[in-house]
Order: sequence, then structure tokens, then C-alpha cells
Amino acid sequence: MKRLLILEDGTVFEGEGFGAEATVVGEVVFTTSMTGYQETITDQSFNGQIITFTYPMVGNYGVNRDDYESIAPTCKGVIVKEHARLASNWRNQMTLDEFLKRKGIPGIAGIDTRALTKKLRSVGTMKGSIVDPADQFEHSFDQLKATVLPTNQVAQVSTVTPYPSPGVGRNVVVIDFGLKHSILRELSRRECNLTVMPYNTDAQTILDLCPDGVMLTNGPGDPKDVPEAIEMIKQIQGKVPIFGICLGHQLFSLANGADTYKMKFGHRGLNHPVREIATGRIDFTSQNHGFAVDEKTIDPDQLMVTHVEVNDGTIEGVRHRNYPAFSVQYHPDAAPGPHDGVHLFDEFMEMMDAWKEQA
Repeated sequence: MKRLLILEDGTVFEGEGFGAEATVVGEVVFTTSMTGYQETITDQSFNGQIITFTYPMVGNYGVNRDDYESIAPTCKGVIVKEHARLASNWRNQMTLDEFLKRKGIPGIAGIDTRALTKKLRSVGTMKGSIVDPADQFEHSFDQLKATVLPTNQVAQVSTVTPYPSPGVGRNVVVIDFGLKHSILRELSRRECNLTVMPYNTDAQTILDLCPDGVMLTNGPGDPKDVPEAIEMIKQIQGKVPIFGICLGHQLFSLANGADTYKMKFGHRGLNHPVREIATGRIDFTSQNHGFAVDEKTIDPDQLMVTHVEVNDGTIEGVRHRNYPAFSVQYHPDAAPGPHDGVHLFDEFMEMMDAWKEQA
């Protein structure tokens, strides 16, 4: 089945469709991940986006029950060079094609993903649409240009009601901005008693739970579209230890006077080198974000920059100078990706223990 990928600048790529037979519009982005396509597709940070995989073959080991980062993925589409129709892996339960059909997500294969990625790196991310060749091109292109991408992405993916993930250790409140299951997994491995709360939970509700710490998770979109979370962070910092990841990092920085900006094409992949300033240690990290913290706006009396990206020098981590709180732009939970940064969860445990002793 022939399908077309149309970009908002008028560029058209022709390929073969797989997955759901749906017409979609979304922000076209690329990821340099060589593995982990199931985790990538089910990562809610890709909400509303059409994901281009730069690795040439996708789908060769199928989809299994263990590697979901969310149960109901909300990415708009998948673009690959070659779609493996047969899956070979002992954990395989269904093919990628079958999985995408079940989730209502269209895929398109046979695309020159190298040319597409070079365009996105040159021009920046842009809107795109996956359509049928039988559709009138002018109409499809007009619809694409007229589509306004949503700004309520966190509201779309956050839990609506609180829920527990019981443990026997430290009491941690997890604010769900579009969390990955791997974050809960890392906290559970450390025997934390977890309570997952909606993105718009107010500060007093959180403090009433008497947490030992608060986790600010990853999520999609522009952090400035979640002003209620910024206000909540201002009110809880200094009263409870905080650890922010990805969108949580950006929100934590905004709450302390810094500014954020939209990147040209973002960081998405498993091979981003990050340097810890204090030690010079280099970690290879998993990343998925289109916004970053502006270094020029960081108040040195409030925040200390702890990590930077080796390739482009962007801010990858900050720590509060007065309160027990820190955040990183990358994903230390590493699903998929290298586990170089997983020690940050242990640092969060130590921070909570030290705070508890002091209190």
C-alpha cells in the first residue's frame, strides 16, 4: 500500500504503508537510537510527533510485554527506511506492524531517512502528514499547513487520578507529566513507596502526603505550557527533596528564574555524551527533548550548572544552591539506552535520607 509523507515546506516522500491505515498530522522529528524502538514509540514524550528512525532497519525483534514505557502510546506516526516484516526474538509476542495496527498508529517505510534527517537538521523540525496517494494533494497540503499543533500535551498524557505503587521504603510522590514506566521501575528497585499524582496537583496536596521526596518526570511539549506545575515547584522546594528528569528539569529551572527555548531539532537518541562539570566524568545518555534551558538566564545565586552536553554545550543538569533539589535533562532510567546515569537515583535516595536525618 503506497503512502506519502508530506512536509509543511512542500517536500514529498513516497513509501509503503504499514501499521494503521490512518491519515495523521504531527511534528516530524528524528531519533538516532539503534535499538529500543518499542520503548521509543511508547515514550509519552513523543506525544503528537511523527518519529523518524535513522537506524536503517526497524522491527526485526518484534514487540514484547516487558519493554512498554506506556500502555497507550500517543505518537502520531513512525517513519523507517526498512520495516522488518518478520520478527525474530525469544521475547517476541507480535510484529511491529501488528502492534501499530492495534494502537492506531500509521507507519511508512521505504523513505530515504538520511535525506529526511539532513533536512530536519538543516531547516529544523516541522509539521508533516502521512496520507494516501489517492487523496488530493492540494487538499492534504492545505490541511497540513492549516493544522495548529496542540499545546495541552501534558494534559493528554498525565494520569487523571492519583494511584499508588506500594513499596516498603522511602515515601516518594511522583508527579506525572508523561512518565516512563522505567522511572517507576528504578524507584521500585530501591524499595520506594510511590504515589503517582496528576500534573496539576497543587503543592499542599503533595505536602499533605508527607513525602520523603518528589520526582518530577519527563513529558512532552513546551514546559511553559504547564504554569501550574511551575508554581507548585516554587511552593514545595525547600520543604522536600526534589529530583527532576527531562521536562521535570525544565520546569524546575523555570521555577527558579531560568528561561527555556525551543531547539532547532532537539536531542533524541541513546548516544548523547554528557560531562559532569565537577568531576569531568563523561556519561553516554538517553535523551528525548525539543526544549532546553537557556544558560544565560540561570541565576547563579539560585542554581548551579552541574552537567553540559559535550556536542553542543547545552545545559544537561542543575542543582539548587540552597535546597535539596537537582535535575537532569537526560533520562538516567535508560530505557532504552546506556545505564551510565542510573547512579542519580541513588543520589536521590541519599539526598532524601540526609534530609530526613536533618529534619
